[in-house]
Amino acid sequence: MGLELNVAAISLLLILLTSTTINAQTKVFDVRNYGAKPNIDITKAVTQAWKDACAYPGSSKVVVPRTIYRVGTVNFLGPCKGPIEFNVLGSIHSPGDPKYFKGDCWIGFEHVDHLTVLGTGNFDGQGGTAWGRSGCSKNSYCIHLPISLRFDFVTNSIVQDITSYNSKQFHINVFGCQNLTFDHVIIKAPKNSPNTDGIHIGRSTKINVINSNISTGDDCISLSDGSRDILIQGVNCGPGHGISIGSLGKYQNEQPVSGVQVIGCTLTNTQTGVRIKTWLDLYLGSASNIHFENIIMRNVDTPILIDQGYCPWNQCKSQNPSKIKISKVTFKNIRGTSRTKDAIQIICSKALPCQNVELRGIDLRYNGIDRGSTTSLCVNVC
Repeated sequence: MGLELNVAAISLLLILLTSTTINAQTKVFDVRNYGAKPNIDITKAVTQAWKDACAYPGSSKVVVPRTIYRVGTVNFLGPCKGPIEFNVLGSIHSPGDPKYFKGDCWIGFEHVDHLTVLGTGNFDGQGGTAWGRSGCSKNSYCIHLPISLRFDFVTNSIVQDITSYNSKQFHINVFGCQNLTFDHVIIKAPKNSPNTDGIHIGRSTKINVINSNISTGDDCISLSDGSRDILIQGVNCGPGHGISIGSLGKYQNEQPVSGVQVIGCTLTNTQTGVRIKTWLDLYLGSASNIHFENIIMRNVDTPILIDQGYCPWNQCKSQNPSKIKISKVTFKNIRGTSRTKDAIQIICSKALPCQNVELRGIDLRYNGIDRGSTTSLCVNVC
């Protein structure tokens, strides 16, 4: 365990050292030099600044200064000719009207190597214009709302110190990425904002989410199929739905989830704590080598949960058991308070019982009206 954490720390340090080294020779592309002015739409300006920076044969930096700018849909494409930084010092605001968006993304980074997204600025998704729409959580409407920040096929990169406010859908989506670190990221949305996952990761390898604060209306961090070698460490989560693996098994040809470590995190006033969820009777898959350790729960509904009967809004046509194989899962040194007496629920598939599930050093107390000890439920575990 210690070796794995040290490797992650060393990888992050190397990225930071590389960034520091190249800054001395970095060419700056300031959006103001492309006509950007406060409180107006700078989509064309920031797009052209990125294109010029990406084409520069060396280290480059796109700078968004300290003021408010409005930006429409932007897709920052690579590959670039050298390391590139997107430096956000100001506040970037999304269009408010959801009808503006034709796709599922507000700002995207795609096929970029050695990308740094850095700065004390923020991305404001203006999600309040969308959340109140009727039925958002129960039909396809939310699917068509834009994700605030997408990272697709980004490698050897870091996102640091930025803030994402009030996304219309997910705050950050990671797909097809490798060796990407999120460090000291802040994510904020109200607890009643639907489908506003903080960071959603899928089909990606060696993704680190460290030293970050996530408060939102859905999962703080969610992992879908193909998530491998994931480190989540030092994350404060809440409000929200907790830190989730899944849901898995909804689609054909899902890739295995493996090598997930959730360490040293604190969850406060969340719906669940740490959980694995899989759909009833759909498609084959697996989740293995998953480790939750040194986690503090503060007033969490269900601190520890494996749910292999996941089926929100009665969408399942059959009640046959899940076809996802779960194995080699540890819950270690998890302590704090539960809002319900059923603090631990390990509900596995009767068709494919969970294997090698270990709980050690669990200290969870019920903080309801009558206080007292918590209970646990364990089904189909061998």
